[in-house]
Amino acid sequence: MELNDANLQTLTEFLRKTLDPDPTVRRPAEKFLESVEGNQNYPLLLLTLLEKSQDNVIRVCAAVTFKNYIKRNWRIVEDEPNKISDADRTAIKANIVNLMLSSPEQIQKQLSDAISIIGREDFPQKWPDLLTEMVTRFRSGDFHVINGVLRTAHSLFKRYRHEFKSNELWTEIKLVLDTFALPLTELFKATIELCQTHANDANALKVLFSSLTLISKLFYSLNFQDLPEFFEDNMETWMTNFHGLLTLDNKLLQTDDEEEAGLLELLKSQICDNAALYAQKYDEEFQPYLPRFVTAIWNLLVSTGQEVKYDLLVSNAIQFLASVCERPHYKHLFEDQNTLTSICEKVIVPNMEFRSADEEAFEDNSEEYIRRDLEGSDIDTRRRAACDLVRGLCKFFEGPVTAIFSGYVNSMLSEYAKNPGQNWKHKDAAIYLVTSLASKAQTQKHGITQANELVNLTEFFVNHILPDLKSSNVNEFPVLKADAIKYVMIFRSKLPKEQLLQAVPLLITHLQAESTVEHTYAAHALERLFTMRGPNNATLITSAEMAPFTEQLLTNLFKALTLPGSAENEYIMKAIMRSFSLLQEAIVPYIPTLIGQLTHKLLLVSKNPSKPHFNHYLFESLCLSVRITCKANPTTVSSFEEALFPVFTEILQNDVQEFLPYVFQVMSLLLEIHSNSIPASYMALFPHLLQPVLWERTGNIPPLVRLLQAFLEKGGASIAASAADKIPGLLGVFQKLIASKANDHQGFYLLNSIIENMPPESITQYRKQIFILLFQRLQSSKTTKFIKSFLVFVNLYCVKYGAIALQEIFDSIQPKMFGMVLEKIIIPEVQKVSGTVEKKICAVGITKILTECPAMMDTEYTKLWTPLLQALIGLFELPEDDSIPDDEHFIDIEDTPGYQTAFSQLAFAGRKEHDPIGDAVGNPKILLAQSLHKLSTACPGRVPSMLNTSLNAEALKFLHGYLQGASVQLV
Repeated sequence: MELNDANLQTLTEFLRKTLDPDPTVRRPAEKFLESVEGNQNYPLLLLTLLEKSQDNVIRVCAAVTFKNYIKRNWRIVEDEPNKISDADRTAIKANIVNLMLSSPEQIQKQLSDAISIIGREDFPQKWPDLLTEMVTRFRSGDFHVINGVLRTAHSLFKRYRHEFKSNELWTEIKLVLDTFALPLTELFKATIELCQTHANDANALKVLFSSLTLISKLFYSLNFQDLPEFFEDNMETWMTNFHGLLTLDNKLLQTDDEEEAGLLELLKSQICDNAALYAQKYDEEFQPYLPRFVTAIWNLLVSTGQEVKYDLLVSNAIQFLASVCERPHYKHLFEDQNTLTSICEKVIVPNMEFRSADEEAFEDNSEEYIRRDLEGSDIDTRRRAACDLVRGLCKFFEGPVTAIFSGYVNSMLSEYAKNPGQNWKHKDAAIYLVTSLASKAQTQKHGITQANELVNLTEFFVNHILPDLKSSNVNEFPVLKADAIKYVMIFRSKLPKEQLLQAVPLLITHLQAESTVEHTYAAHALERLFTMRGPNNATLITSAEMAPFTEQLLTNLFKALTLPGSAENEYIMKAIMRSFSLLQEAIVPYIPTLIGQLTHKLLLVSKNPSKPHFNHYLFESLCLSVRITCKANPTTVSSFEEALFPVFTEILQNDVQEFLPYVFQVMSLLLEIHSNSIPASYMALFPHLLQPVLWERTGNIPPLVRLLQAFLEKGGASIAASAADKIPGLLGVFQKLIASKANDHQGFYLLNSIIENMPPESITQYRKQIFILLFQRLQSSKTTKFIKSFLVFVNLYCVKYGAIALQEIFDSIQPKMFGMVLEKIIIPEVQKVSGTVEKKICAVGITKILTECPAMMDTEYTKLWTPLLQALIGLFELPEDDSIPDDEHFIDIEDTPGYQTAFSQLAFAGRKEHDPIGDAVGNPKILLAQSLHKLSTACPGRVPSMLNTSLNAEALKFLHGYLQGASVQLV
């Protein structure tokens, strides 16, 4: 694509169409942009537009498109096409920093993100001057530019907070510190001086405080891995100024907004984080500064209001106290009973209250409320921080803290009892306090695993939780109902089973509640209870115990999906899946009605898939319906196909990318249930599955390979008869997969199915070419994974077509090739093969080569006979060789960059492991003994003499054991 006005005009028109709400206009435009993004100059055209377009909307759209393009394509992945030419890469890196710094803020943010994506791949090796280019801008004095640099540096260095330690990381951080730490410190001091100079200029202060916040964030990232020498030497400068900023108050920076945190709050929150980092990690060095930070942060907490805008600040300040109070050598600061009482009274209890803002979120923004409360993304809420502080204090002062709070809990509950309608928030806080006091250790899988012995959980459940669950009106006091449900869920491992069984029907009733939070919690609690394990690893709650409630459970779960706000509620869908899994054949009578509801839901969500978890559990539930019903009666598979195929067809025709991997898995499951033939409806689809475009997307590969395997297993012969023209297409897929390091094993799965299931004559003409392709790949990149798969394939070929056919095909490619493969690959590498079925295939194949291949007995290949036998005995007796050469680090399929629908394996669509040899060979060791016996009778005396001259003693001992086991002798 040339850099000219015509192309800029075309691009502008298509970008504008991508903003159109009408999908018939938007989708083709997105497809067009996707189709041209591999062209040279495409990114430069986007950069030209975002710099020069007259239309601001187009500039922002070009910036976002550019960032997403970089995100998808910058990383170079082995075996994947590189969509950005070297010339474009160089031009982008040469211009982007300048462009970012001169753009308006909205565009600056997008370009700053793009720089950090590029930096993650190219900095420092391929972009050594990035930092110096950025640092020189600190001297410009223009804070729009300086903040652009700081923002970019922040997104670049942020990853130091969660990277694993490595020499590479240390080298990079050292380089950054050498270039960046001093200028950052100078900038910090200069900015603080400017704040004093401009103390009465609101606009200037806003810009300066944005800079100080970014500088504080950079301080956190650069100090996270270890305490750098530079910052240790300059601790006085940083800490004195941080302390000064914590205690600063400037009327000009206060905001009227009650919701949104102002600059002052954001800065102080970050400083609390920085102080907590030093208190936790570098306590010795930080000791001289700690008392004044504790005082400043305590004063901050006592004087800050309840408004939402202070939430982040308060929670970070409390987290600071929490991190200090659980360190042994700060223990003395908290020992005094008055101090503890004061903390409980002034910090913990007030921040556990359910505020009107929480009530609004509960009612109007339930999704966010649930995410924070259930999934622990409430890291920055006051309640979570207060809860962490309680846990921290309990580490050394469990007795006194529990005693102080018990008094609070009792007085709150008695306040509630006086007037429930008015004082229900008191009970809510009491439940929250009990929960945070009682829970010491918690896991996603089991809920609370360690509890405070001083809190009687069962008694509290009976007296205060059960009454709320039993209340006849599920819509009264929804917050307390949600609290009660959450209590059951959190303490499920600590409550006796009879109480959990008592709760189940009550939870089923709560699925009908109007409150989204309440019915979601009920679904989630049931799902968690159904996963609990009892003795001998069976589910704690059995299908039989659920029998009286089955119908109500299924009815209420499906009804809950029709409640406002819950049409795509992932917790309800997950509970449906888990109920099917627990109830097993008990659901069969209900499936005819339920499958209609599930497919209808699938049709609706496929129009615009937006909830990946919901969709995943929906497909899992479909798989369970099929699996459980067809296990009882395989002929019902056709009624599932009638229900599902119309929706599947629509998904395939509309190319709903997110759903294709799922559809292929469900279709495999259905096809595998059929007895040995392929229904016409599937045969019609077969040619479409070979279209190259489907194989471009990595997420489609595993399920498509499995689906093709199902086609081959059920109807290899009918494909050969009626679709022989498709065999080259099938082999084309194999050729594409085999070329990729990430997917070569999938290519072998397909190839093994072809060899095993296609009539031999249908692939005779292709066999030699298949081997040539495999040898080319062995020469170009020989990885452990490829060799393991190659060994299994070669031996499967031998089992299927015989050892003579194997030797002949190798030697027809190149004379003496058979010996080279034995010597260089099979003998030295067979120890690496893993998996029972794979080992069995190799054992039977090698046995055939040893005993059914005349060339092994009387040509130059004979010298390989004993080493091959030795390798086979090694495969039987030695531990598996799982070493991988250092230079092989496979990219994980999930790591491929960009927006690709990742493959999501459906747990309930799993296929049984298939053994191509089956019962024909029970024990491969006995087969070896019998085959050697047969060989020795054909040429008497030869076999024992070969064994005795060159097989090592230990292997010989094992071999005698096999011969005894088979009751045969060698002659």
